[in-house]
Amino acid sequence: MKLYLKQKVFSWKDKSNVKDELGNDKYYIEGKVLSVGKKLTVYDAQQNEVAFIRQKVVTFMPKFFVEIGGEQVAEITKKLSFLKPKYVVNGPDWTVQGNFTAHDYSLYDGEKEIAGIHKKWMSWGDAFEIEIASEKDEVLVLAVVLAIDAVMDASDNAAAGGIAGGAASFGSNG
Repeated sequence: MKLYLKQKVFSWKDKSNVKDELGNDKYYIEGKVLSVGKKLTVYDAQQNEVAFIRQKVVTFMPKFFVEIGGEQVAEITKKLSFLKPKYVVNGPDWTVQGNFTAHDYSLYDGEKEIAGIHKKWMSWGDAFEIEIASEKDEVLVLAVVLAIDAVMDASDNAAAGGIAGGAASFGSNG
């Protein structure tokens, strides 16, 4: 199954819709504008909260927590690496491999690919195609992708002197 995430451009609040393969709204994502650390809530099409993602603020490397049903189910951490970014997903014990700067990476459970994430470059704002092997992992995969995107955007903003260029994305408040 595939999900399509299109982030809104020039939004005062971080908002986005996630569509299924037929173009129907499947999830809605909303970020908190004025909060300490990044906070994102994922809602289903009926506006029920299905996941909550929050950033740990006081940490050496970026770290996010995912809650589903009020319980923490995953911790996404960016690891210190000089050659290329590395992420660890504790909880389900997934690994993340690929080219993060090109937004082309996959999530693995051991040797089994859970999901493939591909950025669509010729679009207004960020757009992602997320191919998920099993429907049972759908919400958690979406939450992990959102956390990794927030980490990458924060890194991009820091490298650019804190000025977001062009499109507002999940890692910016703006």
